[in-house]
Amino acid sequence: MSTTDSGSSSDTDTGTGFAELNLPTFLLEKLEQIGYEKPSPIQKATIPTLLSGQDLIGMAQTGTGKTAAFALPILAQLEQKRSGIQALVLCPTRELAIQVAEAFQTYGSRFPGFRVLSIYGGQDMRRQLQALKSGVDVVVGTPGRLLDHLSRRSLDLSQIKTLVLDEADEMLRMGFIDDVEMILQKTPAERQVALFSATMPAPIRKVADKYLRDPKEVRIKSSSSTNADIEQYYWLVQGTNKLDALTRMLEVEEFDGMIVFVRTKNSTVELADKLNARGFSASALNGDMNQQLRSRTVEQLKNGKLDIVVATDVAARGLDVERISHVMNYDIPYDNEAYVHRIGRTGRAGRSGKAILFVAPREQRLLQSIERTTRKKITRMELPTRGELIQKRSQQFKATVAETLKSQDLSFFRQVMIEMCEEYECSMEDAAAAMAYLMQKDRPLDPPSKAPKRSDDSRERSSNQDERPARRRREERNSDDDADVKMESFQIGVGHQHGVSPREIVGAIANEGGIEGRYIGRIQIFDDFSTIDLPEGMPEDILQTLQRTRVCNQPLNMERIKGKVPEKRGRSSRGGPGKNTGGRDTRGHRSAPMATGDMPPPKRKPRRDAFIEPDRAPGEFTNAPKKSRAGSKIEKPKKRGTTKKKVNKDKGKRRTPKS
Repeated sequence: MSTTDSGSSSDTDTGTGFAELNLPTFLLEKLEQIGYEKPSPIQKATIPTLLSGQDLIGMAQTGTGKTAAFALPILAQLEQKRSGIQALVLCPTRELAIQVAEAFQTYGSRFPGFRVLSIYGGQDMRRQLQALKSGVDVVVGTPGRLLDHLSRRSLDLSQIKTLVLDEADEMLRMGFIDDVEMILQKTPAERQVALFSATMPAPIRKVADKYLRDPKEVRIKSSSSTNADIEQYYWLVQGTNKLDALTRMLEVEEFDGMIVFVRTKNSTVELADKLNARGFSASALNGDMNQQLRSRTVEQLKNGKLDIVVATDVAARGLDVERISHVMNYDIPYDNEAYVHRIGRTGRAGRSGKAILFVAPREQRLLQSIERTTRKKITRMELPTRGELIQKRSQQFKATVAETLKSQDLSFFRQVMIEMCEEYECSMEDAAAAMAYLMQKDRPLDPPSKAPKRSDDSRERSSNQDERPARRRREERNSDDDADVKMESFQIGVGHQHGVSPREIVGAIANEGGIEGRYIGRIQIFDDFSTIDLPEGMPEDILQTLQRTRVCNQPLNMERIKGKVPEKRGRSSRGGPGKNTGGRDTRGHRSAPMATGDMPPPKRKPRRDAFIEPDRAPGEFTNAPKKSRAGSKIEKPKKRGTTKKKVNKDKGKRRTPKS
């Protein structure tokens, strides 16, 4: 395998244009039409290799032009009169598949009869079957839906010449790597394979070694793992709640389109609704939405009908909208790579962008970890002041009035104002001020000076804590808010013999690791160790910090559990053999009893007659003769009347007289 290290992705090369890469005329004309002048480093390094037919491994960060790097060579080598699928592109998400298919359609618009089809889950299967039957040149799809078509035998890969794995590391992270291998096994042995990935973990390297033939490896050097055209800032959450802070930033910041990232699907809907209620044009984007609604949301963002999209990491994967100028990290990601992918939605293809990160006081360790990963210091910003907000609103108000003066006939209204001033003996300035007040009553130009305060922002439990009731019912807390936060299991070196409790474990990890309590999952306490579920992708430096953290005077010595999580069969915290006493669910809340116990079972108050009749066998009649403590029989008195239970309160002995 040959390896080539190219220059930084931010470098510009004045000596090489697309014309020097041996691309056909119809592609050069199209590239000139859409304004592409010079290839990016990844395009310059990979296009000649792919045109030569050699397998390729391309390593570059998102937003560096990887789509054109493989789409242009594929289009250049298409055979116009050949039937069957000539190229297949695998993508981890539906959004990325749609974006790649649109790029193929754009670049190949001058190729006679070119047809590309995107295949993904959530789309009508009949429509895909009909398109495949009619014939296409290039298929772009997600692994799951491609396997569905292969099992139906509606997809024939026997004639493909080129196979592309786009964002292979993301497919690994999402659990698609086995599906990818199954698809690779269905392709001809002589096909060309191009694998693109931001990182090269061991499983991806194993796939490359197995299925690629003497590939050329291209690595794009970068002084940082994030785009240099993206300005990065963070705001330390304090004093004002996150929603009010976001609202103020949206009013003061000059932005075209924006993506606001949160952790959970429910948070996308809740935050989008709150922003709409405050006068912004916002919509949610998450995995629970059907594909038609997701596509419509993205299209509205593209054409300017929508300004803000509130999204989860998975839903926004591969989203490439030119007008996105800002990325707002409303919830800080636990995975540093997720941060890189998030802010990569702006500043693409040479455009500039701005990324803002909300950081709670206890999350500053996560901020430091992100800075080490990106090799770039993130600048702290202050919340826009009240004066800046007043200035911004006043400018907008003046611009609105000025536009009305230019575009509308105001002669009638001018006469009304003259008459009003004469009738009420007021000046024209006072009348105009009153009109301005009425016009801006719901959004005053001079907002209240006191911002809403929070008792302690470091105690915030979720991104949607703003404006929620102080206490939620158990069934609401145990909802699927965090179902899309992937977890992994860890072992810690404290257990029952050290006297540890779940509360102490949660407190130590939340305070020292900067992990919110709601993202601390199930805890199992054993004799000399415990297991705990935490969000996947914990940075190594935070793991090292938690390893040194002490609980009950014992170091946690935290380490990831590889393989099956042990099931508890030791004693419970009371000392009994494996009592079923309850535990924690995946969000750290108390849940129904599990197979393993965390806490001692509640002490039950014994019945008063629990030990009065130890010699009576189960099912024995209650009116049978009983033995006294001295051993003599006690005959029950016979009374007439209905059978009636009588309790001897002095002895605690239940008697059932019989008539």
